[in-house]
Amino acid sequence: MPTYLPLTEIAHAEVRKVLGAGDLAIDATCGNGHDTLLLAGLVGPEGTVLAIDRQAEAIARVRARLDAKRITHVQLVEGCHSRIGAVLPPGAAGRIGAVMFNLGYLPSGDHAVVTGSATTIPALAAAATLLRSGGLLSVLAYTGHPGGEEEAEAVRIWTEGLSPDEFTTERIAPGDPRSRPPVLFLVRRK
Repeated sequence: MPTYLPLTEIAHAEVRKVLGAGDLAIDATCGNGHDTLLLAGLVGPEGTVLAIDRQAEAIARVRARLDAKRITHVQLVEGCHSRIGAVLPPGAAGRIGAVMFNLGYLPSGDHAVVTGSATTIPALAAAATLLRSGGLLSVLAYTGHPGGEEEAEAVRIWTEGLSPDEFTTERIAPGDPRSRPPVLFLVRRK
């Protein structure tokens, strides 16, 4: 049986290729803050990270992680990821190096609160327009919860509809689809 690198590690490796000190990045669904910490480390104190989550519990968890590491260049926003364009710092549009999404629910949180295609697709569309040339949109879609497969399918359809003149797309789905594994979508602005 083949072994696969966890999709989170693949996403992190791809983000490392595009972000550097002083860059702007967004964690559109910050959850427990793992991606937020990665982004903050990559952009350094000269850069800025915008971390969004609709759950106060998630924002509190991320704030605690940031405080513990004395990271101050992350702006935390409690709200839906569909509002991504409305919460950007002035002048940030077209300058974002990476946007990361982890869809589904907050691990060890309320599993009834989940992302869904009604808010995710507008958030992805907005995020794609914010990327600079060479910027990356990483979307990790978890399919094992109710609505997860439908959301991942909506993301697939959305990525396939992007202009190949502006974007390249990649879908990574290891394992047997019957086991409902997560799917990673990588969208790069040319």
